[in-house]
Amino acid sequence: MYAGSIPAGIDGIQAVERKLKVTTRYGGRYVQSIDGVAGSLSGQRDWFFFVDGVEGGRSAAEVRIRRGDVLWWDFRHWTPSTMSIPVVAGAYPHPFVDGGSTGIVATDVALARRIARQVHGVVNPSVPTRSSILIRAAYAADHVAIRKAGRGYVLELGVAIATKLAADEHALRYRF
Repeated sequence: MYAGSIPAGIDGIQAVERKLKVTTRYGGRYVQSIDGVAGSLSGQRDWFFFVDGVEGGRSAAEVRIRRGDVLWWDFRHWTPSTMSIPVVAGAYPHPFVDGGSTGIVATDVALARRIARQVHGVVNPSVPTRSSILIRAAYAADHVAIRKAGRGYVLELGVAIATKLAADEHALRYRF
């Protein structure tokens, strides 16, 4: 619906209201609709948001957008098992550049180094890191999976998608 810049210092709902038609519920704390696409409790469809790839754990009205943040609104069908999706790959290089260290594990060291430069990480770490990016030939070429792991994240990449990502850090943009 919209991809572009928003000013820093506003909250997550104000950010989307500046660019699109929004209705809210629960006293303005949660988004009901964006440009006519409305959530439905009975239909189990709703708007969820992510900042720097990490699912919002509270109302977007409580989250201040900082300079450089990636705010992503996602409309999806949910069930009890899919109500929470803690992290998405589509905001890459976030959350891997947002604190802590990232280790890149790959048999192709040159490829691993190019990815490591994007996230200020280390290649084939011998010590544990907070987050990891795993590039494996055993994965399907276009495999992308991300998950929370302890206080960090693990991003799994097939070789073909890792090669694209090494050339363009936005190659995962909007991938769930």
